[in-house]
Parts: sequence; structure tokens; C-alpha cells
Amino acid sequence: MPHQSAVTVLATVPPARVDDVREVLEEANRKGAGKVFRFAEVEGLHFARLVLVPQGSDNAGALLPASVLYMSEVDVSPSAHLADLVRAAGDELDKVFGYCDGYPAGGAPDGERIAWLRSRCVPCAAFYVNTVGRGRRQVLNEARLREAIEEFLDRHAAELLGRSPTRIRAAVQEYVTGRKDLAWARSRPARPALRWRIRQAAHLVGVPLAGLVLSPFLVVALPVWAVLVRWHERRDVPSRKRPDRDHVRELASYEDFVAQNPFTAVGVVKPGRFRRITLTAILFLVDYGVRHFFKQGNLAGVATIHFARWLFIDGKRRVIFASNYDGSLESYMDDFIDKVAWGLNAVFSNGLGYPRTRWLVMGGANDELAFKHYLRSHQLPTQVWYSAYDTLTAHNLRTNARIRAGLFGTLSPAETEAWLALL
Repeated sequence: MPHQSAVTVLATVPPARVDDVREVLEEANRKGAGKVFRFAEVEGLHFARLVLVPQGSDNAGALLPASVLYMSEVDVSPSAHLADLVRAAGDELDKVFGYCDGYPAGGAPDGERIAWLRSRCVPCAAFYVNTVGRGRRQVLNEARLREAIEEFLDRHAAELLGRSPTRIRAAVQEYVTGRKDLAWARSRPARPALRWRIRQAAHLVGVPLAGLVLSPFLVVALPVWAVLVRWHERRDVPSRKRPDRDHVRELASYEDFVAQNPFTAVGVVKPGRFRRITLTAILFLVDYGVRHFFKQGNLAGVATIHFARWLFIDGKRRVIFASNYDGSLESYMDDFIDKVAWGLNAVFSNGLGYPRTRWLVMGGANDELAFKHYLRSHQLPTQVWYSAYDTLTAHNLRTNARIRAGLFGTLSPAETEAWLALL
């Protein structure tokens, strides 16, 4: 069973070629991203996107280049994924990245394309997976299992009417057992590879141990850091900018077509080493938390996110946040504000123009309108986006997994009744 990986490729686009890249991405969107890039043929691919990151400037006014960003969440290693992606969609990748600096000339061997993409991979500062180990194949199989069981129950509703929950479940078990294509449902999903689990366990223990070793320094440093945070906060200048109406209309044109939506945003880190170091440390802690504690369908109370990532670009002068979530953007933002505003503040308060915070975690996102204006202003149009299961919410995935888990094995009458209620 795989664990999930985040793949990010970031390539600089010369100013004269930005419009060309935008046109390629928009054309792919019009034709259908999945068809154009043949993402369904790429092994273990959950979500993928291509986004044009515009030219900008850092907090000192220095120019930051435009770039094209490829992101995906996969069940294989980044190297294996990029090789599979080039095999499936090499010609279309040429059209996008062919305008970027240093891309191999048309007709170059696949090995050169793969090496170029790998050389421009950017690591995540933090990466959230809704349920670690739930691969794409498992998601699609469990959805198919639920459909098959529901079709069986609908087809035999008359003869099953009046039977006890236990007898109905037995009939379902007999039906599933009789279908060779559903034989996998009798077994539990495999766990991620042992080597990966050992590395995770070492990380889980190693970070606190390192903190214990550094505790004498931290006892002295943390009060000083807290005072410096407050000193910087008092001098921050929140942005009063409202999102441009044309920008909002463009964003909306890419949203709300299926059960899920993509979110991509870019922001400039506030000036000074202190803010850069603080954000690096906060994201390190976020990554530790999502790797070890928020990995079973719940990100500090928010259960609608499939994947999310934070990463630095432009020498840590800008940060990108990207996610795949269920429902509308409005409900997504409300979820965060209501349930994890402190977490938003800890990360995003290090971004230029963020609503004013107190002691890093208070204020900020609690100013709902200012926060929503800030987020929408920094959001990027996700021109190309693909989901391998765009009709399924995170809730659907959890339910389907519970149906599979409860299909065989011993259940009490009450548990059997609750299992049937899932269908």
C-alpha cells in the first residue's frame, strides 16, 4: 500500500512568454484538463494542477519572476510520477514548459524532460494528507463497491423487505463474495511500506528528543522571541485592499463545477530575517503536526480538505499555499475561521498585508471580512485542475471506507444496523 507524496515543479517564464503560457493553460482548461494531459493514465494520481504564478515584487521592491507551477498528489515517488507523467502527456508538457528557461528542445528524449522537471522540483515546507495510506485505487474501488451494494439492495428491495439487518447484511456478503471483481473487498487495505513507517516513527520521536536537547536554549530564546513577535506586530501595516472585481470573476470562472475545488494562493513574506525564520519554524511545526496527528481525515477540526501544502519560492521571499477541498470557497473560509483561526494566524500573519494579529495567534482571521479580502486578493486562478474522483467528498471517502470495513467480520446487531444506515 502506498503513502502519498506531493510533487511540485516550478519553472521560470520569461516576461515575453507569460501570455503564451497563459493561453496554453486556458486552452487546456477549455478542452478538459484530464483529456488534454491524460491524467487518468498516470499511476496513482489523485489531484493535479498547473498554475501561472505572476511576476511580483518582494517586500523590498525587488522583482520576482513569473513562473509556471505544476502540483500533484500521488501514491508513488516523485521520480516515478514524473516519468509516468512524461510518458502520458509529454507533448502537452512541451507546450506548457517549452516557454520556460532551459526546457529541452522539442523532440528531446524523455530522459532529458524528466531530468529537467526533477531539477525544478520544490520541497514542501508542510504537507497535509486527509487519510495517510488511502490510495487512489482504494478510493475508486471502495466507491465502486458501494455502488454495487446499493444497486443490489435496490434490485432486491422487495424480497429483502422485512428481513432483519443481520440477514440483509448476510445477503450482501453472499452477493459480494459471488463477484470475482469484488474479491478484494474481503481483505483489509494494506498498510504503507514498513520502511516508510519506520522513517515516520523515527521522525515522530526524533523531533521531541531534539527539542529536549535544545530545551535550555529554548527556555531563554522563547520569551525573547515572543517579545520580538509583539514588537513586529505593532509595526505591521495591514492591507486595506479589496479584491478586484475582474479578478474575483476570473477566479469564480474556475470554481464550483464538481464536488471539490482547488485553492492556490501566493503571498510575500514580511521583511526581515525574523519573519522568515519565524515562518520557517511555524511551518516545521505544522508539518510535524499534520504528519503525525492530523492524518485521519481531520485538520484541527476541518474535515473537508483532501490535501494541502505550504512551500517557499523565490528564496523564501514568497510562499504558496495550495489545497483540494470540498464545497464552496465561502464555506471553506468559514470553516477555517470558525475552527482554526489561531492556526491561520500563526502561518499567514508572516505574510505582507495580513490583518493585524496579537501574539501571533490572536486577532487576524477573526476579522472575518478583512481576512476574506486578503485571501481572495492573493488567490491565483487555477487554470488547469484535475481530480481522479471529482464526485466524491472527503465524507464520501470516509463512508465508503467504513462500508468496506464493516462488510465482513463480526458485528453486533446494533453495529449491523448502523452499517446498513451508511448505504
